[in-house]
Amino acid sequence: MHLTQLNRDCLLHLFSFLDKDNRRSLSLTCGQLRQVFLDPRLWTLLCFSSLSQLRWDNFVLGSSLRSLSISWHSSRVLKVCNIEDWVKTSFQREICGKHQGLVSDFLARVCLRCPNLRSLTLSGCAHITDGDVTDVLRSCGRLRRLRLENCVRLTDEALRAVATHGGRLTEVRMDFCRNVTQAGLQLVRERLPGVRLAADRSGRMVPDSRPEESLQIGATLRNLLQYS
Repeated sequence: MHLTQLNRDCLLHLFSFLDKDNRRSLSLTCGQLRQVFLDPRLWTLLCFSSLSQLRWDNFVLGSSLRSLSISWHSSRVLKVCNIEDWVKTSFQREICGKHQGLVSDFLARVCLRCPNLRSLTLSGCAHITDGDVTDVLRSCGRLRRLRLENCVRLTDEALRAVATHGGRLTEVRMDFCRNVTQAGLQLVRERLPGVRLAADRSGRMVPDSRPEESLQIGATLRNLLQYS
């Protein structure tokens, strides 16, 4: 029996054992297998280990997507993306400019096409914003698990969005997000007491501050010491 003589369910089952690249390669052999590749039921789980993979044409975003993970563990995250914008050199800004909005744009597509998303993991996505997290929470109302790690631009605004729009969440992790405070974490604990909330280092790290802000804080402390 030739492969194309199998019914759609059998072909979907066979495709499910292949990775994204092999699924795409097989789909290019004939129109029937291309239709199997494009079937949303095949794409319930998507995992990306680098930002460049978000540009590849080897996956489908659709209503069947339940779990999405974007984990970028690269030295570039620590040496370039995690640095405060006002400290970056022109060369570092140029590097960031090549991928700065990549994850945000991808999440915007997820908001439009994947309303049934249940689990979202973003690790090393240093350029995502509070607005990106808010949009996902508003658009994916069935989200149960949210894991955010080393996303340095996120602040307490993201936690307020969790407290406001995350009524169906059962688990929230926010690790190594230095601009998150204990007050923001406490807000989630109070508003969503049934959520398992974990925060490794978040709320205990030194938040970003511009040089002029540091000088102002230093001057205030000196005045307090002088008159105390």
